[in-house]
Amino acid sequence: MDFLLSAQVASRFEFVDQTGSTNTDLVASATTSPSDFPHLSVLVAGSQTAGRGRSGRAWVSPLGKSLAISVLVRPIGWGIEQFGWLPLVAGVAMRRAVQQALPEKQVGLKWPNDVQVEGKKISGILSELLPGATGVVIGAGINLTLEKEELPIEAATSLLLEGSQISGDEFLASYLSELEQLLNDFDEVTRSVREECSTIGLNVRAIFPDGSELVGNACGIDDSGRLLIAVPGQQQLTAVSAADIQHLRHN
Repeated sequence: MDFLLSAQVASRFEFVDQTGSTNTDLVASATTSPSDFPHLSVLVAGSQTAGRGRSGRAWVSPLGKSLAISVLVRPIGWGIEQFGWLPLVAGVAMRRAVQQALPEKQVGLKWPNDVQVEGKKISGILSELLPGATGVVIGAGINLTLEKEELPIEAATSLLLEGSQISGDEFLASYLSELEQLLNDFDEVTRSVREECSTIGLNVRAIFPDGSELVGNACGIDDSGRLLIAVPGQQQLTAVSAADIQHLRHN
């Protein structure tokens, strides 16, 4: 693939046909040679064989049908206590890029960072902190041209299945441009996250890593980027930092 548009947005750009994990590769390279990997260094693979999703799930992308994207960010003016917002920010950037590719579709951002087209997952995001907290590598996957039988889960989709003919380069350049702009103003971007997160206002089920769960209304996002859930019968809101969130159709 040619990525002439995307390379113009990135400060450093590399594409490989296949790798184990773009996040692992970029974290290792940026740690070994930090001066060679400035803000908005990008590594993209046409396929990855050992990628990781949230909660340790496998994240495998088929050759030529999707993109595995890792972006090193060192946002100016952001403190380490604000880094927890970065996956959410990347989610907003991805949601906007998907919306531009599918202007007639309803595209939502499910907390913390799954992008959905009319309820079907098209992209997921996983961030990793560099040693010494000198930056964060944001990994994202986007389903480009997967056919229905190639989807990793039933409740997934691809740009092709939804009717988009956008090229991988055009889409990636759109995502990177949105991400770059969002990172310029922390206060403004937190407002954007709260406005564009489709989870807010819905009844949800939160399933925690230990298997426990709770059901309530997702009523906001706190200053650390945690989802706030109002549980019936409880006066205090529950702040959720790590859980699988399911949108419930009915009250």
